[in-house]
Amino acid sequence: MHYSALHRLALPFARLLIAGVAAATASERLVAQAPPRQAAAESPAAKAEKTSQSGRSEQAIVLLVNDEPITAYEIQQRANFLALHESGPTAELRAKAEARWAQITKDPKINDRLTALMRERKVTNKEQAQAVQKEFVMKLQHDMLDQLQREGRAAMMPKLKKEAQEELIDERLKLQEAKRGGIEISDADVRRMMKTLSDRNKMTEEQFAQHLKGMGVDIATMNERTRAQAAWREVVRRKFSSQISINSRDVDRMISSSASETGADTVELQIQKITLPTPAKLDQAALAKRYAEADGLRQRIGGCNAMGGLAREANARFDDLKYIKPSAISEPTRSMLLNARDGDVLPPATAAGGIEIYAVCGRRSIKADEKEREKAQEELAQKEFEIMAKRQLRDLRQDAHIEYR
Repeated sequence: MHYSALHRLALPFARLLIAGVAAATASERLVAQAPPRQAAAESPAAKAEKTSQSGRSEQAIVLLVNDEPITAYEIQQRANFLALHESGPTAELRAKAEARWAQITKDPKINDRLTALMRERKVTNKEQAQAVQKEFVMKLQHDMLDQLQREGRAAMMPKLKKEAQEELIDERLKLQEAKRGGIEISDADVRRMMKTLSDRNKMTEEQFAQHLKGMGVDIATMNERTRAQAAWREVVRRKFSSQISINSRDVDRMISSSASETGADTVELQIQKITLPTPAKLDQAALAKRYAEADGLRQRIGGCNAMGGLAREANARFDDLKYIKPSAISEPTRSMLLNARDGDVLPPATAAGGIEIYAVCGRRSIKADEKEREKAQEELAQKEFEIMAKRQLRDLRQDAHIEYR
């Protein structure tokens, strides 16, 4: 049986390729990394020497933070952890994947491998051939994407190591400050937090540890990062809680800002309106005359109390709309009313019922429910804590003795 060239399979499996690229670049997802390829066989003596050298290199002290060491192994582990959350530009990775795939499909040896696999599987009909082809192409694409990921991580590693080093320095300072304040996060506390994280990922603690190990990250790295974060939260809470003051005005302003982004009403406007009727058929001159009458009436309005009487004099309709939500009024009138001050009268505007004159007589805030207010207060307090925490960490770094080896 003759089997067609592999490049003909590229189009039917293009969607598989794109899906693989998308999965490989999904942010903040722990993606299992393929196990490292087996190296060529080494003699026991060579392997022992290599392990010894590697161990000495990993345990080498890279820097001291107030006399506390940070080793090369810790930096590498933290860089591996940071790499899990790195997501390169999807378009760039897709372009690389497509170019690499084009090279693979043009390699004549690939067709030889496919033919050999067909013979090995003893393919005798078209259906079997298609199944083996699909399996073969998917494995090629998986291996290609895995290789691209490894290359991407290797290219980013110098940058990630620098970030890892800075993060570890900050953590040493945070834990030292916690110790000075008598704050200790026990191993039992860390285990509880890690169990929560494991449960969130729908794994047991052992499975989660193995999952990380498969991606080159020791669970101890996660433990110490979690410990430092918890200790620092407690440091900040104890040190700055008495300085955090969120008043009702701050809460109202935040709720109002959030509501404006979503288009929700935060106030009710007290509105009055005069409508000067116009006939169905009105020429330009007559419309201009009616506008002049409306504008003259507007200029005579000294306040909301006079609106009703002036409307009767002009044989116009008067509506006291009381308090209404701005969303009930169409644009551009709504925006003009919201921007007007209490007591302002808007210029005349043409509407379906005639020429309208609006006045803003007052406004009142729409009270958010208690849960929404509590949430806003917590967010504001958290922002304040973050600002103070950054200042505190900056001061700790300025006072620290950091020695690079």
